[in-house]
Amino acid sequence: MSSQAEMEVPSGDIASPQCPKHDAYLQTVIPKRIQLFESIKSQQQMKRLSLSPDPIKVELPDGTVKEGKKWNTTPLDIAKGISNSLASNAIISKVNEVLWDMSRPLEGDCKLELFTFNTEVGRDVFWHSSAHILGQSLEMTYGCKLCIGPCTTRGEGFYYDAFYGDVGDVGLNADHFKQIEAGTAKAVSEKQPFERIEASKEQVLEMFSDNKFKVEIINALPEEETITVYRCGPLVDLCRGPHIPNTSFVKAFACTNASSAYWRGDHDRESLQRVYGISYPDRKSLKEYFAMIEEAKKYDHKELAKKQELFFFHPSSPGSSFFLPYGARVYNKLLEFIRSEYWKRGYEEVWTPNIYNMQLWETSGHAAKYKENMFVFEVDKQEFGLKPMNCPGHCLIFDNRPRSYRELPLRLADFGVLHRNEASGALTGLKRLRRFQQDDAHIFCMKSQIKDEIKGVLEFINYVYQIFGFTYTLKLSTRPVNFIGKEETWDDAQAALTDALDEFGKPWERNEGDGAFYGPKIDISVSDAMKRSFQCATVQLDFQLPERFNLYYTLDEEGKRERPVMIHRAILGSVERMFSVLLEHYKGKFPFWLSPRQAMVCPVNEKFQSYALKLRDRIHDAGYHVDVDTSNRTIQKKVREAQVAQYNYILVVGQHEETTGEVSVRLRDKSDLQVMKAEELLSHFKEVVESYK
Repeated sequence: MSSQAEMEVPSGDIASPQCPKHDAYLQTVIPKRIQLFESIKSQQQMKRLSLSPDPIKVELPDGTVKEGKKWNTTPLDIAKGISNSLASNAIISKVNEVLWDMSRPLEGDCKLELFTFNTEVGRDVFWHSSAHILGQSLEMTYGCKLCIGPCTTRGEGFYYDAFYGDVGDVGLNADHFKQIEAGTAKAVSEKQPFERIEASKEQVLEMFSDNKFKVEIINALPEEETITVYRCGPLVDLCRGPHIPNTSFVKAFACTNASSAYWRGDHDRESLQRVYGISYPDRKSLKEYFAMIEEAKKYDHKELAKKQELFFFHPSSPGSSFFLPYGARVYNKLLEFIRSEYWKRGYEEVWTPNIYNMQLWETSGHAAKYKENMFVFEVDKQEFGLKPMNCPGHCLIFDNRPRSYRELPLRLADFGVLHRNEASGALTGLKRLRRFQQDDAHIFCMKSQIKDEIKGVLEFINYVYQIFGFTYTLKLSTRPVNFIGKEETWDDAQAALTDALDEFGKPWERNEGDGAFYGPKIDISVSDAMKRSFQCATVQLDFQLPERFNLYYTLDEEGKRERPVMIHRAILGSVERMFSVLLEHYKGKFPFWLSPRQAMVCPVNEKFQSYALKLRDRIHDAGYHVDVDTSNRTIQKKVREAQVAQYNYILVVGQHEETTGEVSVRLRDKSDLQVMKAEELLSHFKEVVESYK
């Protein structure tokens, strides 16, 4: 299980795993946790044995009903009753839409779904469990204090953050990764089961009293919340779960990366070390993953941008991109594309200020939840902030005058500039910026209009992503722990989104507890040509902002009023981020309608430059991006340079073309020539553009 990826360790302080191993810590803390875990597990098993094993009915997705026994039958038992193959490959289940360990007894009549690694649900659980295996190796190898270890938000592997104390700061190297991977290999070979217990706050505080990071997490949990703890081998970890049945399911594992991090993302808190990993249920998949990584390196958007002169970054404005003329062409075409769809779909574009008094953000609730991610400054002894999102400004527009139900739905779109105070270490090309724009829009509607509006947004997303050549997945993210508002309001919102998703007709999954604090949302993850996932579009339902801004519309002549519902939605998401995704997705070869270099006119020699320039002007006047090569290079070199620069069409002109008013047309990736009249070429260009939309 040796590492197959180059490390990417950014400059800065990284806690050293070469510190003396904390044997005293390991010899006292690990046995204590295991003893407490086993004691609680024994008590819970005894209690379960005392419960009546009444018959239960387990309904499968195809409608089949299996018999079982309450508190005895597990999802694994059901899988074994279906087929040995399913029992061997199912790694997680859902019981009545709740993720459930395969070895956890069922508690009554239920609907059961089983998932393998080849599903998004299965992969997320597989990688979360792999993070525990990684954490076990880190803790046992270095005696560090573990913090958090989730699968990554980009849906590709996992990481674990750990605190190594006050030791010398050095970067990781391949030898460290080999040490860590040796520890994970040991855990896998031991076929350690993932075991689950439920514990009280007092019990888990005692269990993790030696780890201040876990204690901080525990103390922040609501009093009424069920706290779960998992064990695999020597690792006992605070975790909601669920997990794969045992560690042997992870047949291939590699450390991929390391970076510094801060506890809670706060640069004033403890400095941690983050180790990233990737894992699969077979070695072939791991090989394919690293092959894909090597392929992706060739088409990294930052490198392609240099070659094609699209954009650059400068230390004078960290996290902000400078778009060069060719890059601005693509950016503007994306905006024009969305604008043209707004015209068809009944959106009204607005422009709103960049700076607001902080009182606005207090009204919206962002000051309490988001202030640390805002750029805040003082003007005339009052606090102001650069806007990180458009929604409060759109509430002010809605409230600008009385509104009638006849105006609803009101769809307000805004391409305004946004600023977010991202940590410097998180800035990665166009994918994470401090200054960016979104194709942001907010729909104000009546409750009775929610389902149709959500369906309209989903159809909009589907239309755009089909043009880009993306496949995508849909997730409904439901009420989180830190939600604001009333539970019944949330229930109504989630029901409306569920109905819209069902009627939209595409497969979707439920992502419990991952909604925004102000409302449930639909997350859309796209897969590009290299099968990498990105989250770009989002649809969020919001009952809270209309209430906070006291928004109303009138229902009748007598002035009866109702509060609107607000839908937050973006199709591209961050335009900059989508630019980077598309650049890599197309491998630098933009389709004609989006290309910043649509045509290059190449005169055979300088005698035909005049005709080439006239042709250039005619194509330019028709609205296409066209250049002309007036260099002294041979025609072969001109054509080759145009191909390398990714011009979609290379137009060769010489004696024959000048005499006949024609042009010899060559495609970017083909050597075949076709002779056309200029008007035929322009007609062809128009047809190509229209064929994409």
